[in-house]
Amino acid sequence: MRYKEIKVDSLINKITKQDTLFGGKYTIDPYQNCEFGCKYCDSSLDKVIYIKTNSEKILSREINQIERDLIIVGSVHDPYQQAEQKYQITRKLLKIIQKNNFPCHILTKSNLVLRDIDILSKIKKCIVTISLISIKKSVASMFEKDVPTPDIRLHTIKKLSRLGISSGIAIMPILPYITEKEIKDIIKQAKNNGATHILYKHLELKGDQRILYLNILKKYYPELFDKYLRLYQNSYQPDDDYILKIKEEINILCKKNGLNSKI
Repeated sequence: MRYKEIKVDSLINKITKQDTLFGGKYTIDPYQNCEFGCKYCDSSLDKVIYIKTNSEKILSREINQIERDLIIVGSVHDPYQQAEQKYQITRKLLKIIQKNNFPCHILTKSNLVLRDIDILSKIKKCIVTISLISIKKSVASMFEKDVPTPDIRLHTIKKLSRLGISSGIAIMPILPYITEKEIKDIIKQAKNNGATHILYKHLELKGDQRILYLNILKKYYPELFDKYLRLYQNSYQPDDDYILKIKEEINILCKKNGLNSKI
């Protein structure tokens, strides 16, 4: 993995349609591409991480030009990937968000978010959502080998919750026939660790990422290969019946456990 420092002309992206998943009005991404290299994500295909070195300056200017509303931090690429330990761009941006009294929703897989508790605790409304596809180390290591383990991520939620920061789990993506069987246990663990919400989305298979993922299936889950071809057919997403079934299951489990299924 190689770092390349760049300067950008803009940082804040305005969401034009209503964001029913993350509840945001704006998005910012301190980094382009991601070192975690998850095998279901198209960010794993690029081996260059672009570091937006002038992000602090750009956000300081742009944040004065928008109406106060929820900013999603790390909407596309993880804001707490390894590069953040060196560059600390996410930390600098959070300070600007806090100073300007904006709410934010941080999306990450990393416990490095705990480093910034001092800032998060001062933000008027701060939400942190930790992605978790499986609580089994064997499954997580297969698809997310460079990501903190499921136990570490659950502990991160517990610590955030105990410090009064609203935190939850994003089961994203749900891997058909592999991790969908764990949904009940994930939601139970979310409740036990103080989570307030569960977000979720099915696996999408597009372009080169589809080829990469299906090759992994051939190697580790050959019995599922044909089932995936039928489930996705000529689409990048599962058929509607599958999506509806998962949605209903999660909504029922969230209600049973006293968790929100949306922001």
